Amino acid sequence: MATMTAFTFDTHAYVKELQAVGFTEEQAEVQAKTLSSVFKANLEDLVTRRDMKDLELALKQEMKNLELRMVVKLGAMIIAAFSLMRMWPVPVQYIPPTPSHTQEMRLSNSPTSVPAVPPVVAPVR
Repeated sequence: MATMTAFTFDTHAYVKELQAVGFTEEQAEVQAKTLSSVFKANLEDLVTRRDMKDLELALKQEMKNLELRMVVKLGAMIIAAFSLMRMWPVPVQYIPPTPSHTQEMRLSNSPTSVPAVPPVVAPVR
């Protein structure tokens, strides 16, 4: 994916320009050599538009593969769930509560019923 980008840096012309403004030949050559090495080091880390396009296409393909795997797994889980429901031996049925299960309390000596919750007593002021 990493492609070498062509970049030219004319060190000789750079040295001549530095000498024209007062640098010695040795100073100009050291600065040109240093600047050239900086350019080379930074260019190795740069990404081109083509690199980005290749990466985008690879990521799109990977996401499509992941989506397909997820659909297959979800379908398998749904099929397994329906299979288990069909194998269930006892049918599930809602049975409403009978009237004898009402929330009432009967006093042992009285045939009348009282509410299960005691009455609220107002505080005395």
